[in-house]
Amino acid sequence: MAAVDLVAEFPQPAGAARWAEVMARFAAGLGAQGRRVVLVTSGGTKVPLEARPVRFLDNFSSGRRGATSAEAFLAVGYGVLFLYRARSAFPFAHRFPPQTWLSALRPSGRAASGLLSLEAEEKALPGFAAALRSYQEAEAAGTFLAIEFTTLADYLHLLQAAAQALNPLGSSAMFYLAAAVSDFYVPVSEMPEHKIQSSGGPLQITMKMVPKMLSPLVKDWAPKAFIISFKLETDPSIVIDRARNALEIYRHQVVVANILDSRRSFVVIITKESETKLLLSEEEVGKGIEIEEKIVDDLQSRHTAFIHDKN
Repeated sequence: MAAVDLVAEFPQPAGAARWAEVMARFAAGLGAQGRRVVLVTSGGTKVPLEARPVRFLDNFSSGRRGATSAEAFLAVGYGVLFLYRARSAFPFAHRFPPQTWLSALRPSGRAASGLLSLEAEEKALPGFAAALRSYQEAEAAGTFLAIEFTTLADYLHLLQAAAQALNPLGSSAMFYLAAAVSDFYVPVSEMPEHKIQSSGGPLQITMKMVPKMLSPLVKDWAPKAFIISFKLETDPSIVIDRARNALEIYRHQVVVANILDSRRSFVVIITKESETKLLLSEEEVGKGIEIEEKIVDDLQSRHTAFIHDKN
């Protein structure tokens, strides 16, 4: 889809131009260091049903895979541009929901003016200190930038801006498209202006198919980048064929295929030439190892080979 069509179908969200500048500076700075940069998209998109929206069409995605993957990419030295759904899982924080630290943290004596001193028993928040240090180190190093979206339009415009920011990095840029993007939407021109009234009886809505942004991303926005998409299915008998079909249509490098019920312990990395199964053993699960660590380790090796091939 051309940029002009994107604007016509999906109005540009407020602040998009400012975020585009922020992303461009982030990518250029890390590129000047010779660092690889990955865009991790995470969480689901919300589709409004009214021009002044009260009701939305939403989809299933907690953002856990994207958040955990972002941590893994930072750990192996990538700069991470994290494009995530507002209030979905966030790197280093998603293991510690408010109900855990609200009961574990407590004020600690008198602190200097303007400061708040807190303490907690380590066993009450296992891993919290290490996660906090990792996040603050990435923030201090300038290797992590998080930008949030809510609606489908937000996501599409920010994805295009991120692609334009990373495009100058060539093969050193990676796109890890883990967000669950809506397949259907209501065009602005067809939305009712006000809240749909239930007094009107049963509701019938005709929705259009969302244009596949993977096509312009691969062909136009960042044609030299290493691009990974995800294919989630509930039927194991079709997931590999669907993944291979995506590779054939869009001509990108990798599809990560997974089944809803086993997505946290088993995936298949699919390329044009290969299928690689990644599985967590019971022992690894017991040690707290995440499947995303294995995914990132595998993709890092493939990205290295991709860069060498392009150069």
